[in-house]
Amino acid sequence: MTATITEPNAANFSGADASFIEDFATLCTFGATEGGGVERLAGSTPDGRQRAWLTGIMENHGFRVEFDQIGNQFGLMELVPGAPYVVVGSHLDSQPTAGRYDGAYGVLAAAHAVARTAEACKKEGKQPKYNLAIVNWFNEEGARFKPSMMGSSVYTGKLDVSQALSTTDPDGITVREALSGIGSLGSGPGPRAAFAAEIHIEQGRSMERGGITIGLVDSNWAANKYEFIVHGEQSHTGSTVIADRRDALLGASMLVVAAREVANRYPDGLLHTSVGQLNVYPNSPVVVPSRVTMLLDLRSADEEVLAEADDLLHRRVAEIEEQARVSITRNSSHSWPVTPYQSEGVELAARVAESLDLPHSRVKTLAGHDSTNMKDIVPTVMLFVPSVDGISHNEHEYTTDEDLVAGLHMLTEVVRRLAGGELERAKSSLPS
Repeated sequence: MTATITEPNAANFSGADASFIEDFATLCTFGATEGGGVERLAGSTPDGRQRAWLTGIMENHGFRVEFDQIGNQFGLMELVPGAPYVVVGSHLDSQPTAGRYDGAYGVLAAAHAVARTAEACKKEGKQPKYNLAIVNWFNEEGARFKPSMMGSSVYTGKLDVSQALSTTDPDGITVREALSGIGSLGSGPGPRAAFAAEIHIEQGRSMERGGITIGLVDSNWAANKYEFIVHGEQSHTGSTVIADRRDALLGASMLVVAAREVANRYPDGLLHTSVGQLNVYPNSPVVVPSRVTMLLDLRSADEEVLAEADDLLHRRVAEIEEQARVSITRNSSHSWPVTPYQSEGVELAARVAESLDLPHSRVKTLAGHDSTNMKDIVPTVMLFVPSVDGISHNEHEYTTDEDLVAGLHMLTEVVRRLAGGELERAKSSLPS
């Protein structure tokens, strides 16, 4: 599973599209890794540098840049005094040794699409109904600070800002300290949104296999995310007989296997489970671990399947406690149900794709995105472009320049129509 990556090449394009590819090539240099990817955790020095660079890009296009109370970075263009904003963007933070495209493409595409829309409005002398905003959401990945999608969760009222700011990374650095260190801690709730849009790489293979250029995201999968803490007893690995051991790592390993076995009960990838992080204490070569903290998640497009799988997993927890002679406590990290994107937004995107003659299809997002938060408060359009070989959260993550530019054209027209009020009727479908 290794995609053949070529460097972004602006020579294949002209005008504004060439400028976009040039900017993307520059963006790829922030936190660049030897393996061809990037590493720029939220609030890190590389994150601060790319944020400063993005500020310059937005200001050069005439946008006013500000940071809100959780470090979300906004570029604002007020064309209609007092009106709310069409908020467009994604995130620049990454996983460790990650790919170049996840999140970053969506932020830069937003910057160019919104700038093109603003310039067209001024050139044509047409005043839109709504103002325009570019956004770089803080800590979408959750690699350094948990939970993921932190910035958009605070913005949408799902997470208390004081709780978020006091969250610490493994080194004890708080979100507040990290944001202050890179000059990104602002104040206030950010601009008032009327609509939202995000474009992202698919992070899967379905679009590439289907020959689809634009994915119209109509729903997200449901997910349950947990923090399990396995408690054992510290002892000597050499002298403590096996029968006397209460090995927390053994219990954690059994839970990792149990999660995979639960997933294997369901055909055709109906359920996804994984364990992405283990913290072992004391993590010494001659000590039986006394505590393991682990993050485990379950995901499915079918909420009944998810509930059944969740129950199966927790039955196994009780069995593992007895078999490994450990105790296991559980904290719910966060979860979300299957929720659709507004059908009017999906239909609008379909009309745009047809007008641009771009092959398109409805798709679902298995991963969480900031737009999954935004769609709960304003009508939101979510778009995908293909990922070569479906690779993501990996240095070999790749999307072709041609698909990047096609997605930019798609997003630009979506933004133009949102700014003109074409999705106003979708507001009635939101919870009051």
